[in-house]
Amino acid sequence: LKPLTDIEQDLIEDETQNLYHEVTRLKTKYESLQCCQSHLLGEELGPLSVKELQKIEKQLDRTLSQARQRKTQLLVERMEELRKKEHDLGEENKQLKIKLEEGQCLEADVGGPVKTAANKQHPSKSNHSEQQMRYHQFIPQVQTFDARKVGRSDPAPGWLGWSFDS
Repeated sequence: LKPLTDIEQDLIEDETQNLYHEVTRLKTKYESLQCCQSHLLGEELGPLSVKELQKIEKQLDRTLSQARQRKTQLLVERMEELRKKEHDLGEENKQLKIKLEEGQCLEADVGGPVKTAANKQHPSKSNHSEQQMRYHQFIPQVQTFDARKVGRSDPAPGWLGWSFDS
C-alpha cells in the first residue's frame, strides 16, 4: 500500500465528517419520531401546550378520516364484487332453468321419461321417484306483514294457530 496524499486524506476526513453529521441528524429524527408516536398514542401528554395538543388532535382527525375513507373504499369494492357474483349466479341460474325446462320438454316429446334398466325392474319405485323429482322445485316462502302486530312480541308463532289478541 502506498501512503495517502494530503488531498486524499482531506477527502476522507470530509467524508467522515459528512457521515457523522448524517448519523447525528438521523438519530435526532428518530428520537423526534419516537416522541411524536408516543404523543399520538396518548403517552407523555402532560408537558405539551394546548396548541401542541390541538395540532395532535388535528393530525389524529385527519388520520382517522383517511382510515374511514379507506375502509369505505374497501367495503364498496367488496359490494361491487358481491353484486357481480350475484349477477353471475343469477345468469347461471337462468341457464340451468332453461336446460331443465328443455329437458322436461324433451321428455314430454318422447312420451315420458327414458326408461333405464333400473326403471324396468321396479316401475312403481322409479315412477314415484320421477314424480318426486318433478314436484320438488324450490318455492320461495313469502313472508306476510300484519300491521297490527308491529312492535308487539307474540309469544306463539302464527303457524301454531294460537292468537293472543285482546
